[in-house]
Amino acid sequence: MQELRDAGVMLRLIYEAMKKKGVDTDTVFSRLGVDESYVYTDQLRTPHNAQVYFWQALEDVSGDPDIGLHLGQLLPAYKGQVLEYLFLSSPTFGEGLFRAQAYQRLLSDAANTDFFIEDDNACMILDTASEDVRRLRHFNECFVQGLITFFRSITDGQFYPSRVEFEHVRESGQDHVAEVLGCEVVFGADENRLYFPAKLLEFPSPHAEPELLDLHERFASEQVARLEKKDIVGQVERIIAELLDSGEVTLDAVAERLGIKPRTLRTRLTEAETSFNQVLADFRYRLARQLLATTDESIDEIVYLTGFSEPSTFYRAFKRWSNMTPIEYRRTAQGKDAMVDAM
Repeated sequence: MQELRDAGVMLRLIYEAMKKKGVDTDTVFSRLGVDESYVYTDQLRTPHNAQVYFWQALEDVSGDPDIGLHLGQLLPAYKGQVLEYLFLSSPTFGEGLFRAQAYQRLLSDAANTDFFIEDDNACMILDTASEDVRRLRHFNECFVQGLITFFRSITDGQFYPSRVEFEHVRESGQDHVAEVLGCEVVFGADENRLYFPAKLLEFPSPHAEPELLDLHERFASEQVARLEKKDIVGQVERIIAELLDSGEVTLDAVAERLGIKPRTLRTRLTEAETSFNQVLADFRYRLARQLLATTDESIDEIVYLTGFSEPSTFYRAFKRWSNMTPIEYRRTAQGKDAMVDAM
């Protein structure tokens, strides 16, 4: 199964909100196994399911049981991305919304939003492919505020929600959430939904420009095509995971599993700006870090599980990857949430 990832811009916006709120960002990122420079990694896309670890670390470090709700209040507007340009260059807010829906993968592989009109209200269904994330309170309450902030920024402050429905359940603080969002809020719903007056769909964009709209759509299509090219990396990693204990992890063996010629696989990986050897090394390194940080498996067993033929080869490779021996890494990493071990 293809691993689902979120665009790094989501993490960057939350990071800015964390700094505004005074959250100890050093401690949060240390618990996740990275430093803060990770936030600004070029073309960053983080594992969607890592949202669960991320928000738990945030709650633990901040001591705020409503950290998602409160960070949502501090989120800067989503700016400078192709989805914003699609909205701004479309004739109306509604047309921008429909166009952006076609390119939602640029924000997240897991996004599966839908849209309909019910009486005087328009409704966005905020679905994701992960049940764990879809019901994650901090994520939901922060993400909805991010959407509202973005929609306000592109409608000159005219956008406002009429009702929000969340799948997650709250035992307390329901009135506080409604006060923050400024509308009726329902918990324990069948889906995450954002309702707003349908008349806002006709709000004209002061920046509408047909020629720019065509340019932005082409750019969005190119970005989606680039992501699709990288899908092959996830497929290769899935097969590597299946083949590791057999010791037959070769480009030819993976290509056979994919039903394509080795030359074709090599070309597709080149188009994704990587190579088979690089994908294999990255996968082994992530797996080794995860096993060292989160299990008590012996080093000899980890050597076997990561597909190395002998311990000395594993030790040299791990030292090259991390500038630490496996034992040194285990000593520093155990006890962390190790979210990034999946990245």
